Amino acid sequence: MGKLSEVDLVSALQSLPGWEIRNGKLHREYRFADFVHAFGFMATSAIAIEAMNHHPEWSNVWNRVVIDLTTHDAGGITARDIELAARLETIATRLL
Repeated sequence: MGKLSEVDLVSALQSLPGWEIRNGKLHREYRFADFVHAFGFMATSAIAIEAMNHHPEWSNVWNRVVIDLTTHDAGGITARDIELAARLETIATRLL
């Protein structure tokens, strides 16, 4: 799977509210009501992540989850990162 072009990235970001390119990675920060909701998002997302076998760089501090997506084998952002971001957005929307 190849790295997306700048044009493709700009186009993809239009359908991913809150996501941006930061340090060459697809980046998003979520703020939930509390730790339980943030952890619930991560636990629920883990199932979709594992099914895709495409794992994010992410961290959690209390109500905040920070996510960076990139495909290391391709050396940048690919369609798999966009697909995972869309899935994460769907899950987060239910918990925000």
